[in-house]
Amino acid sequence: MKLVLVTAVEEFQKDVLKLFKEAKIENFSSSDIDGYKNIPSLLVASNWFSGIKGGNESIMYFSFTEDKNIDDLFNLIEEFNKNLETNNPVKAVVVPIEKWI
Repeated sequence: MKLVLVTAVEEFQKDVLKLFKEAKIENFSSSDIDGYKNIPSLLVASNWFSGIKGGNESIMYFSFTEDKNIDDLFNLIEEFNKNLETNNPVKAVVVPIEKWI
């Protein structure tokens, strides 16, 4: 069993849910997050007290699942990212789990 974490901008929510379904990952959780990219320090300094939100509305999905499902999910994400017209690919990482109850 491993923990898979997937992040995506909010506009890809339906796509990521479809990828999870195709990979047979039926049990997962999600959380709304703000995604940031490194921006030049000059922009950060000029925006220090501004009310403008600097992050992109994103979602993080996570699931404890089996290796086969994760391999399938990674293949599907790689294929999905090949066809993107934006600079916001879906990202995924796997964390091994030593113990669980």
